[in-house]
Amino acid sequence: MKNTQRFSNRVQDYARYRPGYPDGVIKYLQNTHGITNQKVIADIGAGTGISASLFLSEGYPVIAVEPNGPMREKAEQLFGDNPNFRSQAGSAENTGLESGSVDAIVCFQAFHWFDRGKARTEFDRILKPDGLVALVWNERRVRTPFEQEYEKLILKYAIDYVQVDHRQIGPDDLREFFRPGTYSEINFPNKQSFDLKGLLGRLASSSYIPPPGSDGYKDMTTDLKTLFEKHHLNGIIDINYITRVYTGKL
Repeated sequence: MKNTQRFSNRVQDYARYRPGYPDGVIKYLQNTHGITNQKVIADIGAGTGISASLFLSEGYPVIAVEPNGPMREKAEQLFGDNPNFRSQAGSAENTGLESGSVDAIVCFQAFHWFDRGKARTEFDRILKPDGLVALVWNERRVRTPFEQEYEKLILKYAIDYVQVDHRQIGPDDLREFFRPGTYSEINFPNKQSFDLKGLLGRLASSSYIPPPGSDGYKDMTTDLKTLFEKHHLNGIIDINYITRVYTGKL
């Protein structure tokens, strides 16, 4: 399956159950890098608009670039009435944007899908001089007994989890991407709280999880329900994240 098609059958779960991002991300970009809401943001790999909503809520003009049709259409449905929102069919390697047209590029939960060399060339082209690039991931933590068993469940049933995990992107990859410039990192705590239905939706939103009707799906959901019953507190389970933000100039 092509990376650009991976989430086509998971759009509703993705939009509803994927985590958002802490407000601290915006404050950091504003206070440290001067990215005020007068700046044009290109959100590359924007998906259903989870990251775009973070900027739109603060009055930023956002161009949401997304190659997956169903994901893009969901973002248009959710944010199309906002005059600051523009949807663009395109990829990190071929955005379709004009040269020197954006002040900052942000990639939330997306950079690990890109051809990094081609994306670097394209980012250089569309950025204004001295433009900023921010790469952001919500990294699920594996500390609590529930989180550790949830990780084991994913490893048991996932199709290609290890191969596509964003944690395959390491410091050497980031240094190479930003070279000859440098990058900085800042982290923020983040959390989701779910009832059983929400937890099932959160699991189903991942592209490496067997979809309904496929081999392993029924057993996987049975195991997840057992895990929920074992660990919930008053009908709620928490999933904790570190939101990692890498910023630099090309």
